[in-house]
Amino acid sequence: MTRIYAVANQKGGVGKTTTCVNLAASLVATRKRVLLVDLDPQGNATMGSGVDKSELDLTVYDALTHRAQVRECLQTSESGKYAVLPANGDLTAAEVEMLQLPDKERLLKNILDEIAADYDYILIDCPPSLSMLTVNALSACDGVIIPMQCEYYALEGLSALINTITQIQERLNPRLRVEGLLRTMYDPRNSLTNDVSAQLSQHFGDRLYRTCIPRNVRLAEAPSYGQPVIVYDRTSKGAISYLALAGEIIRRNDVGAPQPAASAEG
Repeated sequence: MTRIYAVANQKGGVGKTTTCVNLAASLVATRKRVLLVDLDPQGNATMGSGVDKSELDLTVYDALTHRAQVRECLQTSESGKYAVLPANGDLTAAEVEMLQLPDKERLLKNILDEIAADYDYILIDCPPSLSMLTVNALSACDGVIIPMQCEYYALEGLSALINTITQIQERLNPRLRVEGLLRTMYDPRNSLTNDVSAQLSQHFGDRLYRTCIPRNVRLAEAPSYGQPVIVYDRTSKGAISYLALAGEIIRRNDVGAPQPAASAEG
């Protein structure tokens, strides 16, 4: 069964794109079929996957506005070995156009329904705002992965995002849930980091991923080479952390999966 996760937080600079690119590549490393959907007009996930956003003829914008079939818009990350539904600045115009289209909150869901069976995991990189694009991502996904730094203002922004998720769940997508909270740029030597981390654990329990993503120079360098960090430097702390996150996500899903029938042989 295909799992579709939106990676969302309306606060910028928390590691959404870094998480999308590196989780996609890490899931591929465990032999999963992965599609990364770039839903941010900045196109950073596209570039971080090694796809030049300025050279694209077709993007997610064309698929959303019915200018092209979604399969025509797909690219491949040569370094990460996953499929990419890319974005560039054209996507800014989609916000206005989408408002005029029927079923405007489900445009992304409708195009992903056409190709979902081809993948084990679909990750959606959301823009840093609660826009129509984000609403489409939340309407199309099974769960939300929320990357966040362990700082005071992060908790304030988290409550607004949870409220939005609740509203989408009630109005548009009953299966929507918070899949997990991911602590990024994590520094355990910082007392505020530990305080906020403890609050998250208290409020969200097992929805808080055990894996934390540390501050890591190699993780910061990798996007400028258009590579996930497990390709750029597989031995770095950043790479090891995202591989651990992929394993944690797969194990969570396997717990809910049907178990094979017991063999009749002794």
